[in-house]
Amino acid sequence: MSSLTLFPIRDFPLIQPGDDLAALIAQGLAAQGDALQPGDILVLAQKIVSKAEGRLVRLDTVTPSPQAQELAALVGKEPRHVQVILDDSRAIVRARRGLLVVEQRAGWVCANAGVDRSNIAQEQADGEPHGETLALLPEDADASAARLRARLAELTGVAPAVIINDSHGRAWRIGTVGVCIGCAGLPPVWNQRGLRDLFGYELMSSEECIADELAAAASLIMGQSNEGRPVVVVRGYRLPPAPPAPAVTIQRAAAMDAFR
Repeated sequence: MSSLTLFPIRDFPLIQPGDDLAALIAQGLAAQGDALQPGDILVLAQKIVSKAEGRLVRLDTVTPSPQAQELAALVGKEPRHVQVILDDSRAIVRARRGLLVVEQRAGWVCANAGVDRSNIAQEQADGEPHGETLALLPEDADASAARLRARLAELTGVAPAVIINDSHGRAWRIGTVGVCIGCAGLPPVWNQRGLRDLFGYELMSSEECIADELAAAASLIMGQSNEGRPVVVVRGYRLPPAPPAPAVTIQRAAAMDAFR
């Protein structure tokens, strides 16, 4: 492989709970004169998956616990927002003013358990906001990716690899990057131990997270604000000869994490 192509599905509609993402993807590709091809990889923004699956919480239905109120005062967040974060978390990793990093229920270590309100249509009553709505990460993004892949195969006859992409910060670098939080039909990590470099040296510890690299590449096209391009097709990437695995295999076990 010496090149690959990435392009978005244009004019993708705003997603509502219960929407058939696979059907919308097939229709969107057809509308721009294209169709899925064998070997294609689809990268989807986490937010549309969460919305389609109804992973939404209205703050006016949330009662903050004493722990949430205490933590909210420390980090400077709304107590009900903090309660939503805690409800979808296994453990608090770091908390200080302006920062709340947790281990989310699916095992991802990230700010605010991935809970936010960006690109969520807020309900209105008589022209006024009617309860702020937040989106959570998919309950099981690997299962979400597998269902989407199977549904696309049913509709189109092609089962593309699927990556669910979220924007995460990094402990040692400024800025967010797209990372894979769910996948199906590809090996998220390519273990290159045993291969040899240009001078014949055997690689002893090289593991490449190709799912994160593809997610990051797609993020450049998706954008981070009002671009409206939540689905990107990656075409021309040749997957390595390794068995498919779920994205949770990317997670570093806490016992192997030198920073926790």
